[in-house]
Amino acid sequence: MLKGISPVISPDLLKLLAEMGHGDEIVLADAHFPGHTMGKRVIRADGLSIPQLLDGIIPLFELDSYAPPLIMMAPVKGDCLDPAVEGSYVAAIAAHLDVVPDVERITRFDFYDRAMEAYAVVMSGETAKYGNIILKKGVTPVD
Repeated sequence: MLKGISPVISPDLLKLLAEMGHGDEIVLADAHFPGHTMGKRVIRADGLSIPQLLDGIIPLFELDSYAPPLIMMAPVKGDCLDPAVEGSYVAAIAAHLDVVPDVERITRFDFYDRAMEAYAVVMSGETAKYGNIILKKGVTPVD
């Protein structure tokens, strides 16, 4: 265990976050997502919710400032979104950022296409419907 790094960040996830470059995307997937079918690299985070993962990742991860850095799946026709899901994600991010970028919603199949191109997929224990989110990495500032 390391000081200053959330215990929800496994060694494999920490390595993966460090390997990512500007513009790379990571999918934080709910428990229903076909991550092993879609992902080039898959890390398991069973038992963890996506807000817990966001709370651990956001202090370590610069969000892209040139393109929408938060992407979620839009509901399929006839389905409804639970606004509390996005709200809990935004709250977890807002705990670490002064300004939270808007969440962009894309269709289910556009989301799947992005997931297949993403650097990695993290399979969480999240059970919320439409609970997947993509984070786009930005340029880490140099002190």
